[in-house]
Amino acid sequence: MNRPSLQSRLGAPWLRFAIFVWASVAGSAAYGADALPMLHVDASRTSVSGLSSGAFMTVQYGVAFSSSVIGLGVVAGGPYNCAYVNLGGVEACMSGAPSGDMSWAGAQGFASLGQIDPVAGLSRLKVYVFGGTKDQVVLPPVVKATHDFFKAAGVPSRNLAFIDKMPAGHAFIAPAFGNACATNGAPYIDHCPVRKAVAQAYDQPFAILTWIYGPLKPFAGTLSATVRPFDQREFAGPESSLDSVGFVYIPKECAAHPSVCAVHVVLHGCKQGAQSVGSDVYASVGYNRWADSNRLVVLYPQVVTSETNPVNPEGCWDWWGYTGLDFQTRGGLQMAAIKAMVDRLTAPR
Repeated sequence: MNRPSLQSRLGAPWLRFAIFVWASVAGSAAYGADALPMLHVDASRTSVSGLSSGAFMTVQYGVAFSSSVIGLGVVAGGPYNCAYVNLGGVEACMSGAPSGDMSWAGAQGFASLGQIDPVAGLSRLKVYVFGGTKDQVVLPPVVKATHDFFKAAGVPSRNLAFIDKMPAGHAFIAPAFGNACATNGAPYIDHCPVRKAVAQAYDQPFAILTWIYGPLKPFAGTLSATVRPFDQREFAGPESSLDSVGFVYIPKECAAHPSVCAVHVVLHGCKQGAQSVGSDVYASVGYNRWADSNRLVVLYPQVVTSETNPVNPEGCWDWWGYTGLDFQTRGGLQMAAIKAMVDRLTAPR
């Protein structure tokens, strides 16, 4: 039997009032968030990492804006423009065996049209690629194709890390938080011992940041600042699927002396934005404690679920075109929004 509509149960006036209240509550967080500050941090040392759809977006961003990033951390994600260069589309790019070489050819094509930065810049990047052997969402052959893509793009072996032997599920790997290592479920953060005989866990933020920036100073036992919300609405409208609020961690030293600091962007996965898992990603994965002692501002952009305009029911970053056919280029709604956020933090004096 069909359920009666909300309007028939409440009546049109009550429905309008309910929508007004819901919209007011939903927007209240944004109204209380400040604008993302213009910090003047070092623009020459920007890097990006992400999980799942955030990993696909990390690859897209790194390819499209290769002239303005120095390194990438790709956790359980596929190669550039994967869904459009492989038969099978999205399905092939999650559970099939896509081609890294086809993605490389696609990137060269976009570069020839001037829609992304020259692909020659990819060869200088530091790239970390991770795929768990127990990942049931983005399967190992897909992650292998990401490695193959960067190899085809000329990233030398000394700059290309490929970690594919850990029995991890579909998740960020945090040193002191999360599910058992092989878990493939919310909040998509796992905890993985390095060796069974040693009480030591894999610290993925440390691994990514070390690979990109070199040896790090010891992590901060006590953070010097707190994660702050900022208003994302100035960077893109609701058709982008961006949440009204994003988050940023600015260590005390970076607030006082921004020119000595760099930006690292962290992109959550599907069903993993703050709308779905609260503060788990921006507070518990472990980036902030390394950022605090190593002069890094950490930017946590957010997307939300949406049922229409655009269709994004799981709150994923766009790696298959739900915001438009230019999603993988500098002109893509989400790509341009993230770049504008980074430009705000790195604006010259």
